[in-house]
Amino acid sequence: MAAGAGASRRGRLAQIFRFALVGGVNTGTFFGCYLLLHPWMPYFAAYSLAFLLSMVGSFFLNTYFTYRTRPTWKKFALFPLTNVTNYLVQSVGLYALVTWAGMDDRIAPLVAAVVAIPFTYLISQRILVPRGAGADAEDSGPGSETDERQPSRLA
Repeated sequence: MAAGAGASRRGRLAQIFRFALVGGVNTGTFFGCYLLLHPWMPYFAAYSLAFLLSMVGSFFLNTYFTYRTRPTWKKFALFPLTNVTNYLVQSVGLYALVTWAGMDDRIAPLVAAVVAIPFTYLISQRILVPRGAGADAEDSGPGSETDERQPSRLA
């Protein structure tokens, strides 16, 4: 294997690890916000607001930390597609695991969530990483040349 391919593979694995780490932080942020908001409002309003707050946090963590790219308004507008993708894959997976595979419905959501990770990763990468950068965005931090093409920035 060529040295460049090995570095690219390591960069991709590091990016996937950061993506999973952000997912864990995002889940904790969501749950913490939900618990803080719940005493002050109905549970579904607390859930929705916590979901939106954690999604905004996830956007910034994924742009700066996971993919090391600059946030833009366009990326921000498209980012909810990652959550829709995650929800759809998890929902179909949950149904299939419980109905067709006979898995315990208390465990199946966790398995479905793990199955959804690669799909969510690919969609978020497609939205947040400038075309042609791929895992090479690893070396291009905020303000790098690969992202200078982005006209409108959030930060």
